[in-house]
Amino acid sequence: MVAEAQSDKPNQRIVLKLSGEILSNPSGYGIDRDALTRLVDEISALHEANAEIALVIGGGNIIRGETFSATGADRTTADYMGMLVTVVNALALQDALENKNIYTRVMSAIKMDEVCEGYIRRRAIRHLEKGRIVIFAAGTGNPFFTTDTAASLRAVEINADILCKATKVDGVYSDDPDTNPDAELYKKLSYDEALSQNLAVMDATAIVLCKEHTIPIRVFNMRAKGACKKIIEGDDIGTLISV
Repeated sequence: MVAEAQSDKPNQRIVLKLSGEILSNPSGYGIDRDALTRLVDEISALHEANAEIALVIGGGNIIRGETFSATGADRTTADYMGMLVTVVNALALQDALENKNIYTRVMSAIKMDEVCEGYIRRRAIRHLEKGRIVIFAAGTGNPFFTTDTAASLRAVEINADILCKATKVDGVYSDDPDTNPDAELYKKLSYDEALSQNLAVMDATAIVLCKEHTIPIRVFNMRAKGACKKIIEGDDIGTLISV
């Protein structure tokens, strides 16, 4: 039996956006147990810091709807396949978290009662208030929308204090740091700057949603140990996108 957290009011309500690739093996495919363990350790530290945590995870470690459609598949069908893959990742993450005695709920935008809960806004907020981690799966439930947009939408709906976008680099750069050693790391950007410079931080719809509801976005390197906890402690890591 997994024990539910009974804690005082948390410091922050956070939506953490994760790419599916963070779970993959070195080849970039599937779910790797070591990668899953490292991720859960980071989330556990955040949970122990008394934050309310909602997660949105992509499915790129198995299939991307947009990429698969480029091979000739119908785009709508491909996107639904991608959404279902995010449920697979969410269930793996739920299992790993509950093995550490952290009560977790998966809530899917596509109804599948035998597997997980359907997404209901008020129920999601109640789970968070009770100290449970909530994993939002299946994107928005609609094709043509990314999991970035799903993360922004859920952040707005649950009145999150911040949206944290986990990446493989230290934040938002002026150019690809892997190919350009002179690329500049931005410490702070406005929503409009991120949009007008087409910096590929998140898709435009996701950024606009956060802008309209003044939800700050923190882009950071998930590979940096303790990064998640540092964010809620107020450390100025990565790139902050705000007004």
